[in-house]
Amino acid sequence: MTKNRTLLIVAAVATTTIAAAGIAYILKPVAPPPVVAAPIAAAPQAIDTSALLAGFKDVLAAYRKIIVLFADEKTLAANERALANQVGQGLFHENRQRVVELEAQLETLVSSTNPQRLEAIAGLLDYVESSTDLFDADRLAFRELLRSVQGAVARDSSLPAIKLHKRLGEDLDALAEIERNYEKEIRLVFGRFETRAIDLKRERWQDYVASLKKLYTREQILKDYGVVVPYPVPKEVARKSKSEDEGEIFGHSLPAKTIVLTFDDGPHGVYSAEIAAILKQYSAPAIFFQVGSNLGAVGADGKSKLAPKANVSRKLVEGGHTLANHSMTHAQLSKRTGDALKTEIVGTDELLKAVDANRSPLFRFPYGARNEEGLAVLDAAQLRSVMWNIDSLDWADPVPSSIADRVLRTVEKEGRGIVLFHDIHERTVKALPAILDRLVADGYQFASWDGKGFTVAKGTAGAVPVGAPLATSPGYSDSWAIVIGIDDYAKWPKLQYAARDAQAIREALIQKFNFVPEHIVSLSNKEATRTGILAAFHDKLAHSGMKKNDRLFVFFAGHGATRKLSSGRDLGYIIPVDSDPNQIATDAIPMTELQNIAESLTAKHALFVMDACYSGLGLTRGGAGGGSSNFLRDNAKRLGRQMLTAGGADQLVADGGPNGHSVFTWTLLQGLAGKGDLNGDGIITATELAAYVAPAVSAVSRQTPAFGSLPGSEGGDFVFELAANDEFLSGTSSQLSGDAIAMNNKLDAARPAPATAAPATGDKPMPAPAPASVVVKDLQGGEQKIVTPVAVPSSVRQLAQRANDRGLQLYKEKQYALAEAQFTEALKLRPDFALAANNLGFVYYKQDKFAEAARWFENTIKIDPSRAVAYLNLGDAYAKAGQTDKAKKAFSTYLELAPNGVGAAYARQQVDKG
Repeated sequence: MTKNRTLLIVAAVATTTIAAAGIAYILKPVAPPPVVAAPIAAAPQAIDTSALLAGFKDVLAAYRKIIVLFADEKTLAANERALANQVGQGLFHENRQRVVELEAQLETLVSSTNPQRLEAIAGLLDYVESSTDLFDADRLAFRELLRSVQGAVARDSSLPAIKLHKRLGEDLDALAEIERNYEKEIRLVFGRFETRAIDLKRERWQDYVASLKKLYTREQILKDYGVVVPYPVPKEVARKSKSEDEGEIFGHSLPAKTIVLTFDDGPHGVYSAEIAAILKQYSAPAIFFQVGSNLGAVGADGKSKLAPKANVSRKLVEGGHTLANHSMTHAQLSKRTGDALKTEIVGTDELLKAVDANRSPLFRFPYGARNEEGLAVLDAAQLRSVMWNIDSLDWADPVPSSIADRVLRTVEKEGRGIVLFHDIHERTVKALPAILDRLVADGYQFASWDGKGFTVAKGTAGAVPVGAPLATSPGYSDSWAIVIGIDDYAKWPKLQYAARDAQAIREALIQKFNFVPEHIVSLSNKEATRTGILAAFHDKLAHSGMKKNDRLFVFFAGHGATRKLSSGRDLGYIIPVDSDPNQIATDAIPMTELQNIAESLTAKHALFVMDACYSGLGLTRGGAGGGSSNFLRDNAKRLGRQMLTAGGADQLVADGGPNGHSVFTWTLLQGLAGKGDLNGDGIITATELAAYVAPAVSAVSRQTPAFGSLPGSEGGDFVFELAANDEFLSGTSSQLSGDAIAMNNKLDAARPAPATAAPATGDKPMPAPAPASVVVKDLQGGEQKIVTPVAVPSSVRQLAQRANDRGLQLYKEKQYALAEAQFTEALKLRPDFALAANNLGFVYYKQDKFAEAARWFENTIKIDPSRAVAYLNLGDAYAKAGQTDKAKKAFSTYLELAPNGVGAAYARQQVDKG
């Protein structure tokens, strides 16, 4: 390096082990061509150093990431500092391997006899010394590589090698001089790895770090390496439950909506671990009452000798569960006395202590059979009897669904308590997810033993603070629908979209909102006569058994018309298939008829959605306002009769929507798919739907949709509850077409913004948006301002699911950066969310970030080892990253788990390739 060169260096540090790419240089001299006349030496072939240069850049990238990870380390929370250390160590050691591989390749290059070898090295030095892409501090990353090259060049005594050696020496001298200025700051970053002798000026280092933070963020680096920092648990993490008065614990004095899960008779070699895996998915702790003979034996010398199954128990403790005593042989202890009784109790306690020194003092009498002597033995051993008030009867009932139904019915009756299960039955394993799903959805908390009593950890997935308003279902007993679509008009212009729109709405009601097909009256084309439509309301619904706690959804796609009455008032009509344009008053169905129908309905809430343009319908009031925090509870008390129309008089329904739908119905379908959930609580009200659909349709067409309440309404709001999307993204996952994505982008541009939506912070979950307000047409053609209801309070688990669902929506629209952010939010809320982990990995995969994708697929498998699709995805990621052996192993595992799965043929093909 000359006097004018300024360099900085540091020992290379960073992460991902990547196999260094092969180098296209010649290791032996090229043989001369055949002599024709006079021998002519072949020109030496140029050396391709692109792979080496790429390796240098990989070293630099890892070096930069470590700096960003540990910059401002003192400001990090303890959990974030620990995770940064974990990833930083990985970056450092993997980059060390990368440097070793580059050194070996450089050694081979310098040792070759190719005349161009030294020029190739000089070209790499040009990059290190003068690339405009490098900051001065960046060059510190190449110190070890330059020293290694210098040592290799020193063994060559040719004049070009001597000159190159001198250049390298000047570079290293300049680096050493600058290093002294950086020692203090860089020692803070790299001191954890090895001793550095580097100093640098504070101002320059801070400027450098600031520039790196524009390239990388700590959160992104961690996420790329398979780590998402969860939101911290509040300091006040537990609430002590009330103790039972009489010493024995039955569960009656637990706080409302608090459940203790207990499992007897284990450990089992298979089912205990499967139950623990299920509990982990719900962040639900449990107490496992263990039979001593399963754990081992107590010798004559009083020493415990543990059996292999004791390892199962240790893993339960590691998983955060509690071990408790269930006697030595599961005998009926009410019939035992003396030493035999004492051995049953105390012997198992000794074995439990051998497994876990902090074993709980809890004891459960087999069969619940106890006597006064047995209770006295417990007192002497400082143990405490735990009974139950919710019996699953899983030891007797062979049907998992029946077990689940029994538990849930008893929980509903008791409102709290201790549930008795057994971890020795497969049927218990099968019943458990359905039970936990329902308990979480209903806002129950899971308590465990803290050494003194039962506590509930707040801030964990599935837990809801005691006393907080709980998210519940809308509370409908049943759902009904009338869906009408008419294309083939006899005397009106034929349509191209209506029948298809009606079919799509019907499918959405069934697939997304669990409407029973038998409760949906579908009328298409020739079936949709005036008589047929009215009969659907007056006859089919009247005799169907509709109850006052039900809901009715009505959809009509077809022609609409407006007629001016002698009073000057407009009256709107929907046009049946057999209507004559010259006989509207007698052949069509006036809005006044629909008003009468709406008022006479038995259902609690009814929503009419009319994909037709007309005007003239009396309005009694607007949509529901912001509401209270108990929106669903209050809404259930009020009748609701609402209508959303596609447009007003003299407007034509735009039929240019994607997939052959009208613009209005396409927008409606997108709203029902989740976009209409404006406040992010998993509930779509009719008001929210109108607030999404009306401005969006107006923005992309000449239609002005209208919304309002019909006569007879008491302010109730029709409610759709979004089902959790459990799709694990994979190569078979569908995405929207280009025209659909383009349309959705236009619709989203008109989406109403929350009034005061607060941003997410580093230590708090992304808050639900505040109520949105929007001005739309009312049913008389005037303007009204509607405000969406206040978000229904949600548990952490529900918030995580909603974030995942939004991510899936964005993935289908190929908005990968936004989808990545949503899946990340889901994992912050719920670190053990296998679904979100897989989906985050697949978003990386779609962006050709195969190493990052593999890390998240690996995380998915750690969370849920039996998730077959994750192995298929992992195989693809490994294959794309060039890790053939790992890919083949992943594909093979997929085939073991899902030999007849949808990806089985593909996986076999990939395995056979190698």
